Amino acid sequence: METLAMTWWMWVILGLVLMAGEIMTPGGFFILFFGAGAVVVGLLKWAGLATTLPVDGLIFLVVSVAGLAFFRKPLQQRFQPLTPQIPVDSLAGETAKALEPLAAGAIGKVELRGTTWNAQNVGPEPLAVAQRCRVERVDGLTLYVRATAAAPEPERIA
Repeated sequence: METLAMTWWMWVILGLVLMAGEIMTPGGFFILFFGAGAVVVGLLKWAGLATTLPVDGLIFLVVSVAGLAFFRKPLQQRFQPLTPQIPVDSLAGETAKALEPLAAGAIGKVELRGTTWNAQNVGPEPLAVAQRCRVERVDGLTLYVRATAAAPEPERIA
């Protein structure tokens, strides 16, 4: 019976593919360590130190998990300053347009960035149709808006 075996270069190629996978995915530094574990096994086999597939697999797992345990957090801290700390979708402070009349405290619809949103008028004065309003805060898919000082836009006749 022929035994299942991986030569050293198969392990190295597997390691390089896994490392490339880390580069192509949004990082968390997970796949990188499994790639490093495969390269280590490949180098050990090349040097003649690793023997059978179960032993190779054990070395692969031990090196990969040890790398995750000891090096992942320092790598994340090292590269975290490179990621921007800008809120991706902060709508507070944006200007929306009322799509229907909104009395003070009422819930209705507004348009913001070309999308219709549920909104609650948290201001003391009502909003007229097409009146501009400022987003105070966002809770889920509801915008909490307040009228701005600007007059409503005139209706367009098509």
